[in-house]
Parts: sequence; structure tokens; C-alpha cells
Amino acid sequence: MKHLSKLMLFCILLTTISTVGKAQAPKKLDAAEIKQALNKLEVLGSVLYLAAHPDDENTRLIAYMANEKNMRTAYLAMTRGDGGQNLIGTEIREYLGIIRTQELLAARRKDGGEQFFTRANDFGFSKDPNETLNVWDKDDALADVVWNIRRFRPDIIITRFDTTLVPSGTMHGHHTASARLAMQAFDLANDPTKYPEQLKYVEPWQPKTLYWNGYNFGGRNDGEEFDGTPGYFTVDFGAYNPLLGLSYDEISSLGRSEHKSQGFGSTGRRGESKEVLMYWKGEKPKSDLFEDVNTTWSRVKGGAEIGALLTKANKNYNLSNPSVIIDDLMQAREKLVKLENEYWKKVKLEELDLVIKSVLGLYLEVVADEETKVSGEKLRISVEAINRSDVKVALNSIDFPELNEKATITQPLANNQSFRKNLEFTLPELTNSQPYWLREEGTVGMYRVDDQALIGLAQNPDILNATFNLTINGKPYSYATSVVYKENDRVDGEVYRPFVVTPPVFVNIAESVLVFADNSAKEVNVVVKAGTDNVSGKVSLDLPSGWKSSPENFDFTLKGKQEEARFKFQVLPPTTQQEGQVTAKVTYNGKSYHQGLKVIDYKHIPRQTIFPESTAKVVRLNLERKGQYVGYIMGSGDAVPESLTQIGYTVSILDPNTVTAESLADFDAVIIGVRAYNTVDRMPFIQPDLMEYVKQGGTVIAQYNTSMRDQPEIGPYPFQISRDRVTVEDAEVRILAPDHPLINGPNKITEKDFEGWVQERGLYFPNQWDEKYTAILSSNDPGDKPNDGGLIVGQYGEGYFVYTGYSWFRELPAGVAGAYRIFSNMISLGNEKPKNTSLNRIENKR
Repeated sequence: MKHLSKLMLFCILLTTISTVGKAQAPKKLDAAEIKQALNKLEVLGSVLYLAAHPDDENTRLIAYMANEKNMRTAYLAMTRGDGGQNLIGTEIREYLGIIRTQELLAARRKDGGEQFFTRANDFGFSKDPNETLNVWDKDDALADVVWNIRRFRPDIIITRFDTTLVPSGTMHGHHTASARLAMQAFDLANDPTKYPEQLKYVEPWQPKTLYWNGYNFGGRNDGEEFDGTPGYFTVDFGAYNPLLGLSYDEISSLGRSEHKSQGFGSTGRRGESKEVLMYWKGEKPKSDLFEDVNTTWSRVKGGAEIGALLTKANKNYNLSNPSVIIDDLMQAREKLVKLENEYWKKVKLEELDLVIKSVLGLYLEVVADEETKVSGEKLRISVEAINRSDVKVALNSIDFPELNEKATITQPLANNQSFRKNLEFTLPELTNSQPYWLREEGTVGMYRVDDQALIGLAQNPDILNATFNLTINGKPYSYATSVVYKENDRVDGEVYRPFVVTPPVFVNIAESVLVFADNSAKEVNVVVKAGTDNVSGKVSLDLPSGWKSSPENFDFTLKGKQEEARFKFQVLPPTTQQEGQVTAKVTYNGKSYHQGLKVIDYKHIPRQTIFPESTAKVVRLNLERKGQYVGYIMGSGDAVPESLTQIGYTVSILDPNTVTAESLADFDAVIIGVRAYNTVDRMPFIQPDLMEYVKQGGTVIAQYNTSMRDQPEIGPYPFQISRDRVTVEDAEVRILAPDHPLINGPNKITEKDFEGWVQERGLYFPNQWDEKYTAILSSNDPGDKPNDGGLIVGQYGEGYFVYTGYSWFRELPAGVAGAYRIFSNMISLGNEKPKNTSLNRIENKR
């Protein structure tokens, strides 16, 4: 790319921006949507909304700006939500970030906006924006905001959050930091001396105005008190769009309901829904947000004629015969491709081409024969083109830029006469489809992305594209679309999936963490999977010093694509407590491969294929435990059961619909998963059985739940969950009850057991509890008051009840040695003597 002109680079960048995030199925507008798109074609204006996380965006505002004001509208999220919790599965960290990225894209498809990001990583809750900017690397984060402004060229910017901490100090530091970065970037984006390396691709840009979207959570601030106040603008985001048949609040609810991993299902409302925007910087309008912004075609040289043709087409649009305006649209296109302003040319050309395609009922699709391919393989694709109008259309050729191929086709497309053709190419050497921000190792706060043109994109550019070159009434017309894969599902019918380029072979270690509780060897399972036909080689483990595997390697031969073979290595740990990393690798065709295969597949988002490094953390710890059989009631989803299995417990997942006091009696401990009381409807009904189990000598460990307005009964004695949390993972932890059995056995807990924690100490600690509970630990972030409620224990009858807000769901899967020792002590409470259990009944529960 270094030999390309700046103009060409800019065009490529704009094309990349516009194609990211499209739905997998060919986009088709119905008659009302065409009218909406024609209205939008007449408007040249842009709005950038800026906040910190997925779900922070005001979807009503985005829907209003995109569909009522017809502005090009985008949401810039500082992070991908990697540090949150997952209500639909067990994916956390970067995998959760992938899910939430796709949920944002799904939301934007509903509200009409676009989606961008920075390289900032959601490293977990932060109480302090200064801490946030330090972890993120303020200069890199600021550079990314400046880059997105220069690339998107917003006329106005709107932030979700304020730049100052709220009085209680409970505002998320990421939120406040996002607003502060917006404030600074507003001034820097037009300064060519700032981040000059970006100017290879873009030019400096000065937005007109910066606003703050004042909080209106729950409809409590409708802006009426600010009516007439200079610098305050009240907007009704609940207006109704007759073309779309929905209010913007209803559209918003459809978008927010895509945030399924956060449980943000939303019901739309009708009627007025006013909010206030407060002026911060730039030109200060008197009455209307856009009064100082020229949103007509006259803002660009040579645009007046284009605007007149588009206005004419819009006026003459016939809902029952959309193609009657094709000549005006094609004349507008002919002039648009000659426009000097590259930014608006690219933006409006994509909008116009979709309208042209839609008024003709053109269906243009390219489908790969398989969902995944390896570089060098044969690629068979099927082309379909059909014109469903009386307009004279001909297909002349199809370009495949990434293949460096062109298929010449001379084919008139008569009304409703389908054209299909099969083509075959050899796939060249292409970068695999690993999400671009995961290709290199970053820091705690920032993903590493070396290619400037990729920074900010929601996802990878489509790996293969096709451009249909046609003539419409003798005038040239081109339409670009991505190569996709589709199949017919017996239940869901036509299902589209992204086309993916993969490595030729994958190697996966079954566990992400391998915990050795003693000196015994442990079986390590490795799966080798073929990405193509006829793969053979060797598989082995790279181990830290002091660790050994038997055998040293295995030979493998896989004849068919997707075929896999499993190998069992016996890994012997050292005799002393230590941690390290093991890497599984395969050699094939003289090359070494150490990438695994991870597929994230939920129906509300496109299937995501990731190639993580095939590594696992290995932990040799000194651990004693009492008790063997553990029952586990899943909440919103976590990997604690697998972690406990690692250290020798027999864990049975319990169905809340079948839990009874009798069914619990055989377990040495029953553990309640994270947020179970928030997400499992039957928890109040099985609560008496759980407490009876405790009363008869059992141990129940309830992990964190979020604070609730009406908290259900969780323990045998009352306590109240707050929003208190300790976000600094290495914050001091003090032992309040040094003589308590939980601290003394079977593992003696010391300050060393709180070393090496990840992301945070804990969250949603109780702040009030009955005197019958004993507070075991205390911790707090620097400058905060002590939080003593993170681990409370109460004896009830013959047994123990434990409530803990410490983040075991993060620490155990991360292989934190001290977390295993403390958790084992919790399970061991009351298990000094073996229970008289029926092993058959336990095994049946498994």
C-alpha cells in the first residue's frame, strides 16, 4: 500500500468503513425503506455519538438522527465490553468482547447507525477516570478518538457521559474518561501537528459543535426545565416515523434487545420522549442543533446538480412502481462519480447504489461452496443475478479484487429471469480471519493493532468481495458485495454465515488452565483438527522448565477436512508450587502451527470463528481439600464447575426444576453460580430446600448477585447487597477472622493467597448483615472505606452458609492458586467427617 497515492488510500479506507458491519444476507429495501433512503440521499450531515461500552449508547438518539434527521450517524464505543459478565454463555474477556461487538452491529442494523471502536480494552470496572486513562494508555486512546473523528468527519459530536465525577464517586471511570477524551479530541482533530502519521490516510477535521446528552434514565429529565436556556437543546426522541411504522423509542428497543449477553431485552414506548443536549464546545447554535451545518448538496462543489436530480427522483417516486425513477437516479450517479469531494462521493455512492439496486429489485449474490477455506485451496463459488423490473439491465463482468480475477460475462438480465453461474478459482495466500485486534498480544488496557487503516473498525473487512459490473439503460453501474456462505437449515431455513479463511491445521488444549493439586501426573487432552484434506505431521507440548510430558510427541494423519484426532499426554508437574504456560503445537509441511479453533455460535449474531493461541496455564499448587461431591446450580453462566473438576472434585450440575431437599442430601457442598438469584426464576422456590440442607449439616456457597430493589431471601439470616466493589485486583486484603475454620483449614490462608488476582477483587459486596454472620475478609480500593462484606459465613443448624462477592468466576478459570485454596476451604466447611452418601445417586445426578 505504500506506493498508493493518498487519494487512493482515502478511497480504500472509506470503502472499508462503509462495508464493515453489513448483514450477511444481500441487503434489500422494501418500498417504504426506499423512500426513507431517498430522503437520506438528500441530506449531507453526520453525527458521532461517543461513550465507553456496548449498551452505553443512546439508541433512541441514534435512531432519531439516522432516520428523522437523515444524518450519517455512528456510535464510537471506547471498548468492546470485554470486562463485563455474560448472561447467555460462559465466554468472558476477549470472547465476550467479540459477542458484544456483534450485538452492537446487530443493534446498528436496527437503528440505522454505524459502529466504531478504539483499541481500548474493557479491563473491568474502574472508579477513577485517571486510573482508566493510565491503564488504557491515554495517548493511544486519545489518538484513536482523533482518528475516528478525522475518518468519520462528524459535523457534531455528542457524548453520553459528563467529564466530571458524580458526587458519590460511583460513576464508572471508563464513562468519565470517554467524555474527557471527546473534549480533548474535539480540539486536536483539526491540528495537523497532532498524530501526523494518520494524515497518510485522512485529513484534519474540525467538527462544528460538541454536546453532552444529559442523563434521562427512566424518563426523569425531559429537558423542560432548560427550555429557552441558551446552550440547552430539547429534542423529542420519541417521534414517530410513518415510513418505518415505528417510533424512535420502538426502534431503540429493537436495538437494545440485541444486547442479549447483558440481558437488555427492551419494550418500546410510544409518545413524547424528550431529552436535553447541552452545548460544550464549538459553534453555539441559537435554536437548532444543525442551524450552523449546511446539510444540503450545496456544501460540496458540483453537488447542486446532483441534489436537484435526487430531489426530483424523490418527488416522483412511485411506491407501487419504484423503477420509474431509475433514469434520474442514474443521471445523479453519473455526476456523483465525478465529484471532487472523495468523502461524500464514497458515502453517497454507497447509499445511491443500494437505492438503484432496490428500485430494480436486483438480487446480486456470490456464495462460496464451503464456509471455510485454506489459502491455496480450490474455491468454487456460485453467482446469482436477477433483475425484477422492466428496465434494460445487462451483466457484463464480475471483479474479484482479492483473487485478482475477473469473470467476463455478457448476459442481459430480462425481467425476473434468473442468471446463475458457477466459477472456480484458487484461493491465494490470504491473512486468516482472526479478528484483527486479537492478532498481536496487547496490554491489559490496550489491544495492539499495527495497521492504522484497521483501527476503529468494528470487525475485519470482508475477506473476499465481488463487484458486479452492469449497465442500466446503457449507463454503467457497479455494485460490490461480500462473498458469503449459506445453507438451508431444517429449522431456520436459509442461514447466512461469513466466509472464513483458516490455517490448514488447528491444535486445541481442552482446558485453558491445568491445575495440579499434588505431585501426580495429569492427563492433558489435545485435539488436532484438519482445516483441509490430507494433513499429517507431529503434535507435541512445549512445557516450562521442570515439567515433563509423556510421550514427547505423537504422529497424526487426517485424511478429510474437519477430521480430528485426540491425543493424551501425561504431564508431570514439579514438586514445588509454581505457575507457567504450556503450548501445544503441530508440525505440518515443514511449518509449525500453534493456533486452536474457537467458534462462537448464537442465533442473534453471525457465527464467529477465532484462532486463539493453543496455550494453557499450568499451575502446581499445594492444596488440601475435604469433601468430594459438589452440586452446582448455574446462574448466568461461569466456568467454576470445570475449575473445581480440575482439582479433583466431582461436580454435578443441578437442574433447578428438580432440586429437592432429598436430592441435595448426598452432596458435601452445594454452590450457587453467579447471579443465580437475578436470572433463575425458581431460586425463591428452592430456597427452603437449600436452607434445610444447610440446617441438616450441608454447606451452601452463594456467589455474587447484583443489587436488587427487592432482594429475595438468599441466606438463613438477612443481609443486604450493595453496589460496593473492589476494582483494583491487587488491593490489600485483610483477614478479619484469623481463627475461623475457613482461614485455617485444610489450607492455611495467608496474604500470599491474594497475589496474582486478575481484573478485580470482587463486586456487589453486602454492606449490611445479621450479627449471626462472621465477616472473614476486608478489602477496598485506594482511598475507599473498607468493604468487610465480601465473604460472610453463618452457621445454621449443623451446617454453613457462605455468601461471597469475591470474583471466583474470574480467578478460578484464570488459574489463580490462592483462589483455589480459599475456595477449597469454603467447600471443606463442615466436611471434617465424610458424609454417608449413596455413590450411585451421586453418579446418577452427574
